Amino acid sequence: MRAYLTVTLFPSNLATYMAKVCPVTKRGSRMGGGYSNRTRATQFNPTGNVRKYPNLQKKSIFIPELNKSIRLELSTKAIKTIAKNGAFATLKKAGII
Repeated sequence: MRAYLTVTLFPSNLATYMAKVCPVTKRGSRMGGGYSNRTRATQFNPTGNVRKYPNLQKKSIFIPELNKSIRLELSTKAIKTIAKNGAFATLKKAGII
């Protein structure tokens, strides 16, 4: 009789394996297509689909209300929203803190 052992492996850095999605705006990848003018004119040689990713930037944001900073990977739209509305209000609304 054989004994089976199940092992669950967790990566040391989960950020490298997570999907490319902004936690504030929930923007993720989208499918887009590129058609040349020849394709539009002749319906010949379609180019296929291309996956487009959001512009994510690693930012360290200081939250004065909590007196600490957190490191997030945010879209540029989210960075502008935080600059406009404040870090605490924006991150609380998004459910991060």
